Amino acid sequence: MATKVSRRTVDLSQYPNLVVIYLGMRVNRLTGLKTLAGFGPKIAKSVEAQPDGLLLHENFVFSVFPMHAGMRQYWRDMVSLLKWTRSEPHCLWWQNFLRDSGGTGFWHETYMRQGDMEAIYDDVAEPIGFMRFAPLEPARGPMFSAAHRAAKQEVGEPVVSEDELYGA
Repeated sequence: MATKVSRRTVDLSQYPNLVVIYLGMRVNRLTGLKTLAGFGPKIAKSVEAQPDGLLLHENFVFSVFPMHAGMRQYWRDMVSLLKWTRSEPHCLWWQNFLRDSGGTGFWHETYMRQGDMEAIYDDVAEPIGFMRFAPLEPARGPMFSAAHRAAKQEVGEPVVSEDELYGA
């Protein structure tokens, strides 16, 4: 069989610790449109700053109604990703979101070349991704931070501690 399809692949051998993270924000209430629209320029600015370890950032739309926007990022390794999440501006965005989700739901799913995966779903109204087939657990104790969920060592302190978030 002679194909007319141009088939190509990639050599990822230079990226042994590659991390791919999908992130999404879904509008749950009308006020969420303002919240979602406000994040676009902030995220664009943070990507333009070229954080150490960020290899690629891509935006896309999951659905128009309800509005559900997303992005996919490729990171050199989990350490780079975790360092960035614990620095400004990300840590401030995360602290503010956890105070008030602004009519949205936020989630991320992280996939590591070494085989680990982890996810979080905050105020997500409808099951998506892993939520659709895996048992849901409260994000408490060992399931609280992305590093622990991915069986990785913490890089600094979480943006918000479990005691701060839930009250000691």
